Amino acid sequence: MRLMWIGLSILCLGALLSALCWMADCRLDDVASPYMRDSPDEIPEMDVALVLGAAPIGPEGGPNRYFEYRLDAAASLWKSGRIRYLLVSGDNRRADYDEPTAMRDGLVKRGVPASAIYRDLAGIRTWDSVVRAQEIFGQRRLIIVSQRFHLARAIFLARRQGIEAWGLEARNVANPYSIFTKLRRYPSALRAYYDVWREPPPRHAGAAVTIGVDPPT
Repeated sequence: MRLMWIGLSILCLGALLSALCWMADCRLDDVASPYMRDSPDEIPEMDVALVLGAAPIGPEGGPNRYFEYRLDAAASLWKSGRIRYLLVSGDNRRADYDEPTAMRDGLVKRGVPASAIYRDLAGIRTWDSVVRAQEIFGQRRLIIVSQRFHLARAIFLARRQGIEAWGLEARNVANPYSIFTKLRRYPSALRAYYDVWREPPPRHAGAAVTIGVDPPT
């Protein structure tokens, strides 16, 4: 009998946590919707756009469509004249894994000059990318580029940090690679609320970089 009650308690706790994650995700989308656009022509002009990282190679072994579509959107934004610089932020924790450099190289292939691209090599997660854009790269106004489910969370975090953030929606991936890819957005949404409550420092600090003055690294 005791085992049955323990099992029921675990099931109820899991159901409650799942409901909270779903509600958090829906709330993020509602909060961010007024600031998200799917065309560069509908976005205010700003100096800098923050492009959020993803793995360059997908689980199937080919180019990651999330990654490629973000770069497509970022390149179109730069070519529209709405921004002057791109800040590409992603994970570079291992010597053999470098999202920001792959993003820069992909943007150069799409016609964006390397002189307009700054790398944040310590964008370990979305919170770090947003906070470092403000604290390290000195940005108070930003356009953020990613898929909508990710973009909503980033805009929420940025605006809670006092950044005037707008978002350009990259093309979404019609068929996610796995159920994990599809479902991870929900616990990530709940964690976004935890981040704005606790305001943890980014995992890595660094020297200040003035975009447009200091040379891109």
